[in-house]
Amino acid sequence: MAIVTAAEFNQRPSHVKRVAQEEPVIITEHSRPSFVLLTYAEYQRLLRMPGDLAQWLEMDEEIEFEIEPVGLDIRPANI
Repeated sequence: MAIVTAAEFNQRPSHVKRVAQEEPVIITEHSRPSFVLLTYAEYQRLLRMPGDLAQWLEMDEEIEFEIEPVGLDIRPANI
């Protein structure tokens, strides 16, 4: 990600917007990240991302499968 100061953003906003076409740009104030400039399309993509892992892994389609039993040969230990 590109990083620019608030002063740089104010001096060259068109340049920073061109950079944001390629990658998000972090805008800092007093050496701390304050804002992120990104395209509206990227913003929309981020809004569609699920908020938690369960949603992320949720499938739209059902998949049928069979689980075959596994035979285990378990015996008590000889002590």
